[in-house]
Amino acid sequence: MAGENAVRLRPPRNAVDRRSVGWWRTQWLLGTAVPVAVLGVLGALIGPARFWLLLPAAVLAAAGLACAAFFPAWWYRLHRWEVTDEAVYVRTGALWQEWRIAPMSRIQTVDTVRGPLEQLFGLATVTVTTASSKGAVEIEGLDHEAAAGLAERLTAITGATPGDAT
Repeated sequence: MAGENAVRLRPPRNAVDRRSVGWWRTQWLLGTAVPVAVLGVLGALIGPARFWLLLPAAVLAAAGLACAAFFPAWWYRLHRWEVTDEAVYVRTGALWQEWRIAPMSRIQTVDTVRGPLEQLFGLATVTVTTASSKGAVEIEGLDHEAAAGLAERLTAITGATPGDAT
């Protein structure tokens, strides 16, 4: 029967690397630091507007610190991935969770990317491109050596998987 080999939506089993928490925190802090610094410098230079520039800088800094403390640990508990001989499964998101499945027969390319912060934390992102209009499936926050091994494994599996005729 054709339905017996169907790929089904199910929770992926693997967590991202624990170092992802530090990577995500650093992204939050850097993203917050730039506008806080701009507001702080402007507040120091423009006396009449000092209060109205330093107040939002303080509020933004407090919010950024709170988000950096809370969200990365939450994301670590939610982000999951798994690769089987049939498909790549990824679950991401906190408030809006997204579950993605990429059947092996639909995979076109597999890429490994390491941005500067990812390199600093020893992490990498594996991007699986399919013909889907939804775009590529990304597995971020992997140990860089594990990501390279995963890319090799995906390439081998997809090379041995017949293409989908649909």
